[in-house]
Amino acid sequence: MQLSELGYSNNFRDMFHDYEDGDHFPGRVSGQERRQYRLMCEQGEMPAVAAGRLYHKADDPEGLPAVGDWTVCRKSDAGDLAVIEKVLPRASSIQRKSAGQETIRQVLAANVDVVFLVSGLDNDFNLRRIERFLTLSWESGARPVIVLNKIDLHEDISSFIDSVESIAYGLPLLKVSALNGVGVDGLHEFLADGLTGVFLGSSGVGKSSLINHLLGENRQLVHEVREDDQRGRHTTTSRNLLMLPGGGLVIDTPGLREIQLWNSPEGLKRSFDDIEQLALGCRFNDCAHEDEPGCAVREAIETGELDRSRLQSYRKLQKEQAYLERKQDSRASRQASREFHRKVRTFHKQMKDLRKRGLA
Repeated sequence: MQLSELGYSNNFRDMFHDYEDGDHFPGRVSGQERRQYRLMCEQGEMPAVAAGRLYHKADDPEGLPAVGDWTVCRKSDAGDLAVIEKVLPRASSIQRKSAGQETIRQVLAANVDVVFLVSGLDNDFNLRRIERFLTLSWESGARPVIVLNKIDLHEDISSFIDSVESIAYGLPLLKVSALNGVGVDGLHEFLADGLTGVFLGSSGVGKSSLINHLLGENRQLVHEVREDDQRGRHTTTSRNLLMLPGGGLVIDTPGLREIQLWNSPEGLKRSFDDIEQLALGCRFNDCAHEDEPGCAVREAIETGELDRSRLQSYRKLQKEQAYLERKQDSRASRQASREFHRKVRTFHKQMKDLRKRGLA
């Protein structure tokens, strides 16, 4: 297995240079189940665990290995698995706020070049959800590609295409059917040797079925969607990095029911570039696009140039982002306070020990 086939670029090779001592080797995380990992490396694929100090140093799960990461590894003393000692800096990272109340970042996939945003042309189709996925993708540093699956359900899909193009100017838009394979070959154009793509979408949109087409075999488990509401079950329960027979790699992911953004100011700007450009024509720099005079955004809505629901979606995501930033600041403040009190306790303990020994 050649490292270049796994996406090992000169940039990663330079970062690994300090560890070329004969005991360490580069490996890419291809799977994860709790604290157990799988690695792809020159020796093939092998099981792995993270070194204890990685857990000690990590402030949140973002600091731990994720699928797609390049890592510095060594063989365990028994030689039956690899030990991950360091995660090399990521070239790109698909991140979201983890599900639940806690303000923690979750890395969905690392070092990807292309993000395939899959939507089904059934009850799953939702423009507002596509906007969220686009924001997530743009913030990652990878290139988004929109994939409309299940075109076999409709004789005419022009209305779907028009609505997507109204929010995704100039982005690649693939029309495919995982059921009969129509249009799937277009995915190969974005997955040359060494490039990595990740499939994102809600459960039941056909991500695993599309990947099976690319693999040329039914390796990823799939289930039919429910007939009553066209919703899918979570057939993919973990993220996996897979090599394609024609070159390139893909990461399959579980369906995402909850898409909460994580620190995505640039992603928001790029996803809503039409509103950002219109806002440049507003009379006031801090225009909120509500009742201010000379608002170019509201004027565009009145003339039909901009859909009102798109502005509402933009505002909603801005509010979510502001709320998340406040929670992040609060969490950082609590962490700083805990660290300060820990240092104070350590200092007093050291002084007490010195006094007992008559040295202070």
